Amino acid sequence: MLIQLNHMHLDKYDYIADHTCGSFTFESNGPRGSIKKIVNYQEAFSFPDGKPVINLGFGNWYEAEGKVDDYAISNNRDRDKILATVASTIIAYTDVHGKVPVYAQGNTPAKTRLYQMGINANLREIENLFRIFGLKEGRWMKFESGINYDAFLVVRK
Repeated sequence: MLIQLNHMHLDKYDYIADHTCGSFTFESNGPRGSIKKIVNYQEAFSFPDGKPVINLGFGNWYEAEGKVDDYAISNNRDRDKILATVASTIIAYTDVHGKVPVYAQGNTPAKTRLYQMGINANLREIENLFRIFGLKEGRWMKFESGINYDAFLVVRK
């Protein structure tokens, strides 16, 4: 299904969701051409109370290999548009699956920092829809600008 989201007022790509709204694909377009991206959601772990936490996985989709490369760096000059698209899939996922916590962490410190910069740049708009937490020294805390986190957790309000 093709989804056009208007929740967030950022420039983003249209994407296609699978029938469960657990996987989303879209095309990044820029100087390096069209690059297929995929966002997958799957249960990662549970909190001590048994509530599942959903992991956001993201990367380039390579059809020939039938796999996602989450280490790929596309350099297609559309980073903010890609981040806005990924963020919009969180909205779509929680629209369907409810107020489950969604966990995000880059597979490198640089990618985690990139995610943090995206959150900081759009904090007010994100906080309208989500409660945001950061993982610091093994503890979850309410997200605050100016603190470097190891991972992030968002929960729909």
